Amino acid sequence: MASARSVLIDIDGVLTVSWRPLPGAVQALREIRAAGFPVALLTNTTSRTRASIADTLASAGFPVGADDILTAPAVTAAHLAALLPGARCALLNSGDIAEDLTGVTVLDVFDAGSVPDVVIVGGAGPEFDYTALNRAFGHLQRGARLVAMHRNLYWRTDDGLQLDSGAFLLGLEAAARTEAEVTGKPSRAFFEAALTHLGAAAEEAVMVGDDIESDVLAAQRAGVTGVLVRTGKYLPETERDASGRPDHVVDSIADVPALLNRLAR
Repeated sequence: MASARSVLIDIDGVLTVSWRPLPGAVQALREIRAAGFPVALLTNTTSRTRASIADTLASAGFPVGADDILTAPAVTAAHLAALLPGARCALLNSGDIAEDLTGVTVLDVFDAGSVPDVVIVGGAGPEFDYTALNRAFGHLQRGARLVAMHRNLYWRTDDGLQLDSGAFLLGLEAAARTEAEVTGKPSRAFFEAALTHLGAAAEEAVMVGDDIESDVLAAQRAGVTGVLVRTGKYLPETERDASGRPDHVVDSIADVPALLNRLAR
């Protein structure tokens, strides 16, 4: 790594849990910005739009706006517009993200008469019942492509770890004998989009995340320095059993400003 010049930060589990700030997170982000580091907040969250996320974070005291946030739905829309313009997409997702799916023709996954070109899997919730998953399976059998906004198996809330869509995605892939195109983390394209957004080179960027595989090691494979925080979904056993080692490990985002100052020298 040449020197730290830009910072990519995961939101859920790093800055917040259940959208409430983690201890020291607001002050840490203020210090990072005050030190002159360009910041992009990356999230696989699929239940809210960029504007909604920005409003929630700003109301909690974080110095952020919608332009600072890059979401899996927004990257998915750009991916589909570039590779499959005009494709009809059946969306299986918990939450209203239509605002961030600019240019995407969205069909109701429950509509038995629809014939989508693509099945998009977002974040899990009550909508991921047997009927919806079986309908998606039917579309895949008839030749629809499978696009997933992420592969997260779980995330942390105030009630503990909660199952996410990655667990269902594994079943759909196995049953339909296909492999999803992943557009959010851990895809390399997601990190490259964030770097382009900041005008930053990979070797001068740092990624801070609580998911060692999807956040940290995936960023490292894209040439970005990885920093793992021991908050959010972090578990000692996932760090121990991971496919690689993070460049840096800290207790929380509160420790990141000091680390960045050392790396920037």
